Amino acid sequence: MATHPVTDGSFESDVLASTEPVVVDFWAEWCGPCKPVGAHLEELSEEMTGVKIVKLNLDENQSTAVKYGVRSIPTLIMFKGGQPVDMRVGNIGGKSDLQKWIENAA
Repeated sequence: MATHPVTDGSFESDVLASTEPVVVDFWAEWCGPCKPVGAHLEELSEEMTGVKIVKLNLDENQSTAVKYGVRSIPTLIMFKGGQPVDMRVGNIGGKSDLQKWIENAA
């Protein structure tokens, strides 16, 4: 499963109503640090099972970011059962760091 985009309009059905844990990558095209994080998440989405990884572009979907207090990017929020359970902001680390965080948070 590859990462897929979500929007303010699809957030409830794609994330909050999901039966599996969901990692939401809050990002923007102009964000340099978001690019390697996005690449790592894309790889992890192909390698990991039992968790969904989605991307929400802040420039196009500000309502959801405001609702969850996203003030800087990259920001990752893990949702379980429709609730945010963990968050990582800023220097998120490499692929192995992300994988460990996802496994522990999920």
